[in-house]
Formats: sequence, structure tokens, C-alpha cells
Amino acid sequence: MPRLFCVAVALLCLGATARAQDAAVAGRCAAPDSIIFRGSTRTSDATLRSETGLVPGAMNYRVIDRAIKALYALGQFEDVQAACELEPGGARADLVFTLRERMLLRNVDVTGTDRLSRNDVRDRVDLLVGRAVDPAQVAHAVQRIDSLYQAAGYYLARVRPETTVVNGQVDLLFRVDEGRRLAVSGVAIEGNRGVSDRSVVAAMSTKPEGFLWLRKGELDADKYAADVSEKIPALYAQKGYIDAQVLKDTLKVDRARGKALVDITVKEGPRYKIGTFEVTGSRHFSNEDIARYYPFGERPTTITGAMKGLLRTGRKNDDALYFDQARWDEATRSVGEAYANEGYIYANVRPVVQRTVGPDGAPTVNLRWEVDERQPAIVNRVEVLGNDITSESCIRNQIFVVPGDVFRREALIRSYQSIGNLGFFETPLLPPDTKTANDNGDVDVIFRVKEKRTGNVNFGASVGQGNGVGGFIGFDQPNLFGLCKRGALNWQFGQYVNDFSLSYTDPFIRESQISGTVTAYHSQTRYYVSNVGRQTRVGGQLQVGFPVLGSRFSRLFLSYGAERVNYGGGANSLTSTINCRIVTCSRSTLGANFDHDTRVGLPFPTDGGNQTLSAQVNGFFGGAQYTRYTGEMKHYATLAQFGGGALGSEPITLALALKSRAGAVFGNVGGFYVSQKFSLGGVQYGEPLRGYDEFSITPAGYVGGTSQNATENSFGSAFFTNSVELGLRFNQQFYVGTFYDAGNIWARPQDFNPTRLFRGAGVGAAVVTPLGPLGLDWGYGFDRVENGVKKPAWQLHFKLGQLF
Repeated sequence: MPRLFCVAVALLCLGATARAQDAAVAGRCAAPDSIIFRGSTRTSDATLRSETGLVPGAMNYRVIDRAIKALYALGQFEDVQAACELEPGGARADLVFTLRERMLLRNVDVTGTDRLSRNDVRDRVDLLVGRAVDPAQVAHAVQRIDSLYQAAGYYLARVRPETTVVNGQVDLLFRVDEGRRLAVSGVAIEGNRGVSDRSVVAAMSTKPEGFLWLRKGELDADKYAADVSEKIPALYAQKGYIDAQVLKDTLKVDRARGKALVDITVKEGPRYKIGTFEVTGSRHFSNEDIARYYPFGERPTTITGAMKGLLRTGRKNDDALYFDQARWDEATRSVGEAYANEGYIYANVRPVVQRTVGPDGAPTVNLRWEVDERQPAIVNRVEVLGNDITSESCIRNQIFVVPGDVFRREALIRSYQSIGNLGFFETPLLPPDTKTANDNGDVDVIFRVKEKRTGNVNFGASVGQGNGVGGFIGFDQPNLFGLCKRGALNWQFGQYVNDFSLSYTDPFIRESQISGTVTAYHSQTRYYVSNVGRQTRVGGQLQVGFPVLGSRFSRLFLSYGAERVNYGGGANSLTSTINCRIVTCSRSTLGANFDHDTRVGLPFPTDGGNQTLSAQVNGFFGGAQYTRYTGEMKHYATLAQFGGGALGSEPITLALALKSRAGAVFGNVGGFYVSQKFSLGGVQYGEPLRGYDEFSITPAGYVGGTSQNATENSFGSAFFTNSVELGLRFNQQFYVGTFYDAGNIWARPQDFNPTRLFRGAGVGAAVVTPLGPLGLDWGYGFDRVENGVKKPAWQLHFKLGQLF
């Protein structure tokens, strides 16, 4: 419109001039003698003439209109006027373009960005500093910023450009009012018959706002897109509707109220039952072996499977008749992993779902796994990189992937876990690299590690009443000389104290699989728990370990030790009642210990197990004569992972732990009953049972009272405990869980009765600190008694030291 107006004015001027003068002069404006541009300081006259394409001579309004458009298209002018100027007498006519230039952009900025990155918003502004300010480009930048906020769910955001003139140039500021995210007021599902609205909405991340602040219902565009394209179809496929589609999704926005209504239309299609199943192409595994991975039909239920079933959402009984795409995909991956564990890493397992009609006329799918096994891969080379301190041989003892052997993914994962369990490297470790080594498909395996600080040294001096002047020296290094050898030295000395212990462990004597530990000690221990008292132990032990049947997870340890103990403490302490001139306070011990350890994820295991059996025969070479047996079984299973399960990641893991422990002592332990017999309750001394005080459970039953001191009658010659724990492992430093404990002790092994156990349950947390693992448990003792009346109560437990 402005351009047409200018043309009209120009023509009127031409007409007015013609009427004012004689006929010879009137025709001069229709064919101007020259073209003049006024008001342009940044664009040359030659450029203007070239862009307009005008030359003196005859022209009409269409030519002038095109010239005006061309001048505006340069983006340098905010106003263009065209007029005809006649010299006196009408001898000469000039076509004059009067131009008003746009101001240059001096600076551009963004303010008001809190929920989104300022840089991300600034990148949406594509205006160049030093160029003329174009209102159309400014409007385009506003639109781009607005679309960025809408993509993040902030449909209520407002963007307002503000200009400030400084020295003839413009500072442009985009002021953003982000508002809040659009709240979903409701989700409407249309076209569904077999799956309820509630089930569809439960599977979505986008949910309507709830009561008060408990569920804000904020709309996230990315999550909403995933709901429509992935989660809703996956829900239907899980229930047998494998042809289901989302036909339409509409977002009805009420900007005034800040609300949105989500309207989704689905087409369910038929629900497919399960038909026949077959396997083709398998040679390494028999069809029966592969059929074990088939996810449908009757199958035995494991303990882990039962727990997973309890944690799943409700599943109707008739659902077992229908196809579940998620279970089928998971089973297909399991078959592929089974081949990978046997070296067939290039094997291809193709799942085939054939739609048909069953004998009863119902839609049915016949299932088939088509296997292309190809050739197994052989390990060509195994490398370890990044071990600047730890010797390579030490690390290779934890690696189960051997050059020349068939590549097995299970062995690769186990090697990765075992290296991490050493505790010498930063975790999580980088995932191992597997690279094709040659044209035969053989692979090179590369483990990468990063050393971390291990061990500690501490020393100092002390002055105390009753102890005089003293000092202490401490050294503990689990990776001595970088050879996986462990050395520990602790010495506390002074005028009245002399506490010394020294131990050395070599897990691979002279590069063999035989391990050895030598320990010598003169140790004083003061137990303030239940006023146990002080004991001073002097002795030593030699232990040798051997692999059992070549297994890397099972070892047999044989040991011999000798010890003498003296007791002291306050007049009312337990140990002050032990008279070593009357009872035997020395012993010599022959011991055998079997240990099978496959735990993963220490110090908070999430898989595997640990089984130990221990036997001690005392008195062969003098001292107290008795035998002591203990056994323990621990099993761990991962129920769910959150945040990814790839090697090198550290997902949050929900794990189930089952633990049982038992022991018995036969014979007279003499003065060693404080350490060699069993006590029950608490977590700081003896066998743990959460929900009860230390020494509160005795062979005679429960003894209540928070001030209860330990007595000789607090100890028994047999015990049994078991525990079930459901825990959430966030990483290697933090763990929370719920537990159920049960246990009891008996005066004699023949009194053992596992039907009478004291029970406790509660919650707990554990964290790894520089001082060691720290645990806090809050247990509820179900079988606590007060004045002969059952009175359950809570008990808080604190523990510093080994937790698992």
C-alpha cells in the first residue's frame, strides 16, 4: 500500500504539472531526463540504479512501482517516496526518489530466561549487529523464540522486543516473560475398546494435573511425542494389539487459563492370540535348548521371577492367552545373548510374527525364530591400558577372556565386573572395546582403566589422663607395590599402651593361584557396648589358599594360628570376671575355610552370591579344646534397572538379597567365650539382628532394657539368622533399602529350633565415606517383651565398618 500510494502521488504530480503548463511541457514527466536518489548515505548511487533498473526516458507507473519494491528489498530503507521535479519553463524533468534509511543495529540481547538456557534463546535471534534493523526479521526472531518455548512446554511464554536509540543506532532487547508450563487439565482417549482410558493414561508420561501440588501436570513436548509414537503403541502391543495405531492427537490450548486438553484417537485393531512356535536354522543349539527361552506357555516360577511378578502392575489371567510384543522382543534378545556367550557374536536371530486365523476363528500369530548362526569369533588379543601403577599380571588374573579361546560375551562382562571389584580403579570403568582383528571375524579385546588412590597412612601423638604420652602409626595398602598384595600395619604405643598388628597377604604367590596371609598381633580392644570390657590378644596366624577344581570363584583356605588373651576393664565389666588363672586363655587352632564368591557390584552387590563354610579345631597343640563351625549363604538378584544397563554406565538398581548364617560350638571354649561363642542383637557386636539391642536376645529368651549389660549367660553355642532385603543401589557410594530379619541363639547345638525366631523389619541406608562404610538402620522388633508383655518397638542402629 505505501508503494502504490507513492506511485499514485507521482502520477498525480505528473498530471497536475501537465495541467498547469502548456501541452509541450506537460509530457516531460512521462519521460524524465534524469533519475535522482536522495537520502542514502550507506548505499552507493550506482547500486541503487542497478537494483531499480531505471534509465531516463519514457516510463509508466508499473516501472516506478517495481523500482520502489526493489529499493525496499535492499532492507536499508524504511520509507521510499517518488516524485517528478520540473525545472522552470519545463525544459527538464527529474524523477526523484527520496529515501529514509533504517538505523543500524548496535547490540542485541535477551533477558528473562530462567527455565531455558539464555544461550539457546539467544541463538534463535538471527539478526546481525552492524546491519540495518528489519522489522520483519525482528518479528521472525520473536516467532523463533516463541517456538522454542513451546517445544519445551511453555506455551504461555511471551516475547516483547524493545528498542533503544543510542548515537543514531539501535539497541534491541528481547524481553521474555516465560510464565509457567502449560498444565494438562485432562487426557481424553477415543476409539479404545479393549484397553481402558485409565490403562492408556497410566502408560503415558503426560498425565493430567492432580490434587494441589502433588502432580503439576506440566506438559513436556518431548515426553508427549514419545507417548504418542512409542508408549501407547507399546502398551497395546504388550496386550496383543500389535496393529494398534494412534490416528490423531490434538492439543487444545486455553492460553487464558494456562490449561491444555490432550485428545488422542486410537485404532486398536484385532487382539491376537498365541498360535504355533518353531525354530529354524539352529545348529549349535538344539531346538529344545532355544525353546527354553520361549516366553509363552507354562513355565516354572523362580524366586526372582515371583518377586518381579509382585512388582509388576496387575495382569489378568486371560492375558497369558494373548501375544505380548515386549516379552517376545526380550526373549529374542536373550537368544541372541546366548549365542554371543558361545562366541557367535555375528549370529542373527530374526523374530517372525505371522498373522493368521486360529481354529476358533480368532486372530492368531504363529511365532518363529529364524537363526543365521555364522561362524564363531575367536579372541585374537587381549590388552589392558591405563594401569600406570597396578601390574598387568594382577589385572589379567581377573580376566576370563583368553586369546585363542572362543569369544564369549558373558566372560567379557564377568571380566569387566571382576576388574571393577578390585577397588583399584575409578568406577564405573569404561566399557571394554571389541574390535574386529582380521577377515575371519576374530576380535581384539581392550580393557581401559584409570588408577585411583588406594590405601592410607596416618600417624600422630596423643596425651591423655591414665595413658600418658603416646603415639600411633597406621598403614593400610590393598595394592602393595601395584601387585595386588595387601599390607597393613597399626601400632599404638605409649607409657601405658602397646597395641601392634601386622599382616601381609599375597593373592598370587610367585604368579600362581595359591594365596597366603601372615598375621601377627598384640592387640588391645576396648568394647564399650553393653560394658563388655577390654581384651588384649597376642598371637599370629598363617593361612594358605588354593583354588577348588580350577575355579576362579571357589577357594579352600587352610590355616594355623596361636593366641593368648588377657582380660581387663572396669570392675563391673564382663571381661573383668574372667580369671585366666582358673580358665584356659590360650589356644592353638587348625582351620579350614571354603569360600565361593560370585558377587557383582561391591560394596553393594546386585547380582551373584557368596557361600562360606568354616571349621576350626582347637587344642591340638595345647590350650582350649573345642571345635567351631560357621556357614553363610548370600544371594543377590537384580529386579530392575533405571537409567541404562550398558557397560560403562551406572544405573540405579533395585536388587533383592537373601542371606542365611548359622554356627555351632562344641566343647569347652575356656576364657574365649566372649569371642568364640555367639551373641545376638544389634549390629555392633556379635551376630546382627536389627530391631533389638546388643545382647538383648539370649539362650533364655529376650532380655529387655536399654541399659542391659552383657553377661556370660548372654552367649550361646549355636545360632541361626536369615534376612531378606530389598534395596535401591544408587551407585558404589550410596544405598537404601528395606529389610526383614529373623534369628535366635541356643545354649547347646542340640537345642537348635528354627521354628522359634525373633523377628525384625525396617529401613536402612549405607554410604561409603573416607573412614569406611557407614550404615544407619531403623528396625522394628516384633518380639520385644516388657514385664512379660509383648511390646514391639523401634530401634536405631549405627555401624561403621564392613556392611556386606
